[in-house]
Amino acid sequence: MSHTQDLCDRTIDHITSSLGLAVLRKDRLTSAMDGSDVGSHRVLGIEGGVHLVYVGMTVEQFGLDSHMLFAFTPTSSPVPHFTLDAVLAGPHYAFHLDLIPRVDPGANLAYIDHCFAPLTEAHDACLELEGLTPAHLSPRQWQLMSAWMLAHRADEPGFESITPIVDTYRDHWLGLVSSGVPDSATGGATPELLAARDAANRAAIFSHEVDPVWARVDQLLGAEVSQGIQASLRDASQGNA
Repeated sequence: MSHTQDLCDRTIDHITSSLGLAVLRKDRLTSAMDGSDVGSHRVLGIEGGVHLVYVGMTVEQFGLDSHMLFAFTPTSSPVPHFTLDAVLAGPHYAFHLDLIPRVDPGANLAYIDHCFAPLTEAHDACLELEGLTPAHLSPRQWQLMSAWMLAHRADEPGFESITPIVDTYRDHWLGLVSSGVPDSATGGATPELLAARDAANRAAIFSHEVDPVWARVDQLLGAEVSQGIQASLRDASQGNA
């Protein structure tokens, strides 16, 4: 098993066992070019709770080994989403790790303090690790996520060293799922406002216009399959389809 798959799998396994998630959907992914098996698309979840979307693709001729997960809290919840992306492209590793805000952080300091400030020590420790260099993301991509997002390229030792950081982000997020976010930290956001913001935020994050990776996914898997994956990320309840 590759380092990228191992990191993603162990994170999924921990979240799944902690929250009691069940498999709602599992699809094999095949190359649009030659029909070969290149990975899987899975949705795990629990009714009324977290839905986790995983996309894994391994294409040896491209030197690609990519594993991505997004764990989404309910649309009406202020608890951030959790995401981890672990990639090996040729000899180079890359990853991003984040909790995605559910309200406007710039207008809700109490939300930042409750949901994100506890991650500061782990965030800053990651920046000091050897073998990591900042990833090249657009300002729009950064703005759609959080200021605590970690997005780096890495050599092999550097990638292996991020496991404790991933575990810290994961465990903090699981704590938020368990304990929730106090009403005093949400700026009075109603379930309807939270759901509307979440839909708009996901539509932007998982769009061709913002993230050029989707053009490559279209090429590898075909536009129809790629659009189905994007739909499950925009609305994880489609895992029941």
